[in-house]
Amino acid sequence: MDFRSGQELLEVCKKTGYPISKVMKLREMELMEVSEKEVERRIEKALTIMRDAAYGPVNHEVKSMGGLIGGEAKKLKTFREMGKSLCGATVSRAISYAMAVLEVNASMGVIVAAPTAGASGVLPGVVLALEKEQELSKERVLDGLYTAGAIGYLLMRNASVSGAQAGCQAEVGSAAAMAAAAAVEMMGGTPEQALSAATGAISNLLGLVCDPVGGLVENPCQNRNAVGAANALVNAEQALAGIRQLIPFDEMVQAMYHVGRSLPFELRESALGGCAATPTACKTCVPCS
Repeated sequence: MDFRSGQELLEVCKKTGYPISKVMKLREMELMEVSEKEVERRIEKALTIMRDAAYGPVNHEVKSMGGLIGGEAKKLKTFREMGKSLCGATVSRAISYAMAVLEVNASMGVIVAAPTAGASGVLPGVVLALEKEQELSKERVLDGLYTAGAIGYLLMRNASVSGAQAGCQAEVGSAAAMAAAAAVEMMGGTPEQALSAATGAISNLLGLVCDPVGGLVENPCQNRNAVGAANALVNAEQALAGIRQLIPFDEMVQAMYHVGRSLPFELRESALGGCAATPTACKTCVPCS
């Protein structure tokens, strides 16, 4: 039950009649040589950690170690509860959860690096917002996480999820692709629609540089997690509505990797370009000031 590309994944789904989540779950059981119960225990533990990281800071602000972020998730929640949200309930909830997880990460709290710590807010932001707003069962949420895992595996195998290697497009872009595919399956979409949503999510962030201010995973990282979550929901909705991406998933993964490897060193997590090189950012950086 293995697959090495998006095309192979779709072929397995077509042959077996299984959704991506079930294919990924069976793959984990076979390749890791563990029982179904053990696979379920591990992913439920991941979900528990995601919930704790997303729900905590929306009620009690968490200051980061670097002092650049803290309290943003709570502000968004308050704004939504005042009835002032411009984005609607699902997107507003998703971006507040995504920013919350980054506050936990930047305060040295426990998060699930899916796919990385710097992009750890996108996936829980999307799946937990859908769970709340659509009143989905825990099983549907877990199916979403399995599906996200399949997309993340393909991106790691065939490209990169590292900002240092391929820019923020590889971190937040990959996280958005994982979340988009998860959202599609959680809402009853097909494997083809899940991969289409993932493709769109990657293409929308193609070329995004990695430029952490002061070398800290705080700013602009937190904002980009929120953008990644919104991007994932947009592409999931498009896919579920029947809108197909022109470029196949596997080709988009290669395009993302090629763009990432073409980025200069200054724009790949070195904190020497982009936002990190602006005068204001430099004033906040102790070694530069």
